[in-house]
Amino acid sequence: MKSLQDALYNWLTIKVVADARMDDTAAQDTADIFLRILRNEHHIHTINVEREELMYLITYQVDENEKTVKFPTELIDVMLNQMIDEPEKFKNYPNK
Repeated sequence: MKSLQDALYNWLTIKVVADARMDDTAAQDTADIFLRILRNEHHIHTINVEREELMYLITYQVDENEKTVKFPTELIDVMLNQMIDEPEKFKNYPNK
């Protein structure tokens, strides 16, 4: 994934879902894939997320440089909100 911004957005969107649906193995696996992309392709070794009312703040470290990006909560939470609003469309198939 070329863009760090896109990788952070994709990771955070699925991380929010994975955190809310701990038994959703697809969400867990996808969040892990995006985290590996952040680490391997973008060399991020520390990453923290803080949710405020209107924004998610991601603070991350590359080498010795700490940076922060923001994403609107409504943009990040849209996938989880869809899953909550229409659970019949998002069945969970946990490992047995």
